[in-house]
Amino acid sequence: MRHNKHHASLGVTAPHRKAMMANMAASLITHGRIKTTFTKAKALRPFIEKVITKAKKAAVKTEKKDAIHLRRLAMADVRDENAIKLLFNEKYKEFANRSGGYTRIYKLGPRSQGDAAEMALIEFVKADDPGYKQAKKPAKAKKAKVNKTEAEAPAAPAAESAPAAEGDTKA
Repeated sequence: MRHNKHHASLGVTAPHRKAMMANMAASLITHGRIKTTFTKAKALRPFIEKVITKAKKAAVKTEKKDAIHLRRLAMADVRDENAIKLLFNEKYKEFANRSGGYTRIYKLGPRSQGDAAEMALIEFVKADDPGYKQAKKPAKAKKAKVNKTEAEAPAAPAAESAPAAEGDTKA
């Protein structure tokens, strides 16, 4: 079965793709943000977030053996000792209060020369960044609409009962 096997192929072979993800992840850890194509940024996001989660878990592990194991797993993914050392020793603190969503992607527009590929900027989200929140619709509009329907509903039965009462008095 092919369950959970989908990934962005990026037009390269699997070893090339793994090396590319490792290099981009190392650059992102080292520099904090990188400029790449939108497709590569979307492929890099889950890759780097799993590595960051390993660094966070290693920080809370009481047994040194577990922390070393997580560091080695991250090293197998990223393949850059300096980047892993930086992430596990310093950068993981930035994400301690976040439960996910460690990266943000900004679309930059098409590449000016060459293939006109959609470019993007991928960066780490700051620890104190609250992110975007949905704008609430004005509550007054809803209340006004509810009040109109309530005002019209009682008026209709009163109008029907008034002529019936007049008809009873004439008869």
